[in-house]
Amino acid sequence: MTRHARNCTAGAVYTYHEKKKDAEASGYGTQNRRVGKDSIKDFDCCCLTLQPCANPVITSDGFLFDKEAIIQYIISKKNEISRKLKEFEKQKRREQAELEELAEAERRSKLNDFLKIEKNIVSNQSSSSKERKSDLPSVSNMTEGRDKNLPSFWIPSKTPEVKLKKLEKPDKTVYCPMTNKPLRLKDLIDVKFTLVKDPDDKKSLIIKENRYMCGVTHDILSNAVPCAVIRTTGDVVTMECVEKIIKKDWIHPLTGEKLTERDIIPMQRVYFVLFDFLCV
Repeated sequence: MTRHARNCTAGAVYTYHEKKKDAEASGYGTQNRRVGKDSIKDFDCCCLTLQPCANPVITSDGFLFDKEAIIQYIISKKNEISRKLKEFEKQKRREQAELEELAEAERRSKLNDFLKIEKNIVSNQSSSSKERKSDLPSVSNMTEGRDKNLPSFWIPSKTPEVKLKKLEKPDKTVYCPMTNKPLRLKDLIDVKFTLVKDPDDKKSLIIKENRYMCGVTHDILSNAVPCAVIRTTGDVVTMECVEKIIKKDWIHPLTGEKLTERDIIPMQRVYFVLFDFLCV
């Protein structure tokens, strides 16, 4: 095969280097990218703010949130649902008013037709002809309520080409931003991390590399250590502790209460690239 230079663009052969360069420039094609450390959310960080949780709570699916952030999210969603519901109710009232106007117009039309017939019966030929001329409908767009249906060409939403979009009744359920499952505030479980007690380490908790440890074995927790939350007390333990200690007798190692498999909530890891979040 003919050899080509790296910057050759006029050759008959599309080289691997040219293909790779064009793929990177266009964003298409097969691209392998290593997920770095900065692309993984820390195990104790909120899935919304990506910052360490001051008051951590967890969902039954294992996604960690800061309580303040998730409450603000729920409130904003409820406000949005309330706004959409008001627009839907306004649309219903407008449709009802239109139906009433049509019914009233039909009633007035029947009444006018009846009065015209009565006038024609009791009047003579000449008077009836005059009345016909006077009863002819007006060609003006400002009479008989036609002014309400005139388009407003200076308002984009009122132009004749714009079709009114019929709103559907909004769903009142708030969904989890990570799993898109129904989310209720009372279903969130308070999480209790066990602090690493090191008297020689005077650093702030946020900048510490080793902040928390397993509540039972005191192993240091990190992104490389799979963790779980005990539903009944909110204690964070390692999955190794769950497999080797808790599942042996299904008894809480710290309180002695009986546990079930439902009481163990594995903490989910979240990977993200720029602003696109991928839950794993």
